[in-house]
Amino acid sequence: MSNTDYPLELPEHDRPMVRFMNVSKSYGRLNVISHLDFDVAEGEMVTIIGPSGSGKTTVLRALMTLETINGGVIYVDGKPLTHMPRDGVLVPADERYQRKIRSSIGMCFQHFNLFPHMTAIQNCMEGPVQVLGLSRKEALERSEELLKMVGMIDKRDQHPSRLSGGQQQRVAIARALAMRPKVMLFDEVTSALDPEVIGEVTHVIRKLVAEHNLTMIMVTHQMGFARDISDRVCFFYGGSIEEQAPPQILFTSPQRDRTKQFLSAVKEAV
Repeated sequence: MSNTDYPLELPEHDRPMVRFMNVSKSYGRLNVISHLDFDVAEGEMVTIIGPSGSGKTTVLRALMTLETINGGVIYVDGKPLTHMPRDGVLVPADERYQRKIRSSIGMCFQHFNLFPHMTAIQNCMEGPVQVLGLSRKEALERSEELLKMVGMIDKRDQHPSRLSGGQQQRVAIARALAMRPKVMLFDEVTSALDPEVIGEVTHVIRKLVAEHNLTMIMVTHQMGFARDISDRVCFFYGGSIEEQAPPQILFTSPQRDRTKQFLSAVKEAV
């Protein structure tokens, strides 16, 4: 498909919150994502599972424009993210355009990425003040509300070095939410944590799912968490979706051999 074959904007009657349309990503001869078609509806919680190298984290990195795709178009809330309209066709997006569309996406990484020289409350306020242009008073009120929601208001004046891994991850979630995203991405947010604090973070994410109409895409190796929290689970293999279904179906009655083998191997490793 050439760029003239992709819509400049998705029509109202067919507008998921996220759409990958024929998206490919490769490093030299290595195809990481291969002609991927992938939709996530508004308010849907989708979990991506799969072996290492299957392309699952690349999906999130492409959505954050941390990776440049080689083919296809990604849309967010109906508008192209990777491309922008010009003279009636889509051309590769410039940084200014991407920044505007990307502002509706929040991401929590495996390693927190908090600013070490800032306190918890300062970490949460920085984006709303510098990027969204909120007053410090507005940003403070929003950040306090979010730190309360993730159970971290009593640590508001602590620097990251004084916080446990689970506490840092909860602050990172509050910081991402302070930007009022429409889409939240979670990349292995529990894998760097000690087992005893994983529950802290999973509780916060469950609370988000229950109380907020956020669209969420999560990559995780924790099958129990994926089963409990997801509307849909996608098993990635070789850069594409091998199988997808609601968790109660995928985890109990997988249809594809590769899915069965993967889930069996994961079960044995636990």
